Amino acid sequence: MKKLIAAVLVAAMSISLAACGSKKEEEPASAPTLENQETEAEAPQPEAEEPKESEPATEDPAPSSEPAAEFTTVTEGVLTMGTNATFPPYEFYEGENIIGIDAEVAELLAEKLGLRLEIVDMDFTAIVTSVQTGKVDVGVAGMTVDEERLKNVDFTDSYATGVQVIIVPQDSQIASVDDLEGKLIGVQEGTTGHTYCSDDYGEDSVVAYNNGATAVQALQQGKVDCVVIDKQPAISFVEANEGLKILDTEYVIEDYAVAVSKENTALKDALNAALKEMIDDGTVQKILDKYIKAE
Repeated sequence: MKKLIAAVLVAAMSISLAACGSKKEEEPASAPTLENQETEAEAPQPEAEEPKESEPATEDPAPSSEPAAEFTTVTEGVLTMGTNATFPPYEFYEGENIIGIDAEVAELLAEKLGLRLEIVDMDFTAIVTSVQTGKVDVGVAGMTVDEERLKNVDFTDSYATGVQVIIVPQDSQIASVDDLEGKLIGVQEGTTGHTYCSDDYGEDSVVAYNNGATAVQALQQGKVDCVVIDKQPAISFVEANEGLKILDTEYVIEDYAVAVSKENTALKDALNAALKEMIDDGTVQKILDKYIKAE
């Protein structure tokens, strides 16, 4: 009996050892391969469906971007514009109304935004602060984009190009920018002309006035040797006052844009979109041509 049991055990161990010894050779072609095939056959099905399930999610960013298009204004339904209406042809008075390039551009911008334009006349130096503190929505005053102003407000894209020029008496010995050294220069306070001349020639050589008209009056009275101011207002001042001329030399070329609060990015974006339409369809150029004579 013991021999029989021993024989059975030996046979069982032989089968077991044979199975263990052949496992590695049979793995690639036996059950594991079949199980892999079944797994591979099943796995692609959910993977193939995943893109279909995720496709709608990739097409839904539009609703989340809509809130960014919303903006606020100081007064609901009104675009309040700060300006200094002594800067023809960009802004100036005709009777009791403020008209000019900036006034017309701002009027059309307001319309495109579904707003009514309201213009507030103030000192030029107060415009950036008024925008920054929320007293007005925008500053539109032939305002140049520069690093100092960008510390306090943002600007839209440019809608016009300005050039700083030099006004002198007809009999002046000043013939170019090179002749300004040692001369007394009249400017409008807070303008880029004021900044440039102060940087180039020193504060002692610059006299700042509240507006361009007062600076030109000082020039006629001999209180200053010249006036540095934007070209288009300069043309208007020279046409209105005998004995003055504009030098052929350009002092600085710069871009005009609309000042907007840094806290109101949505308004800036909306203005840029409207401004782009007006530039692309020629509306802005028509306004410029209306006020600025072709040379």
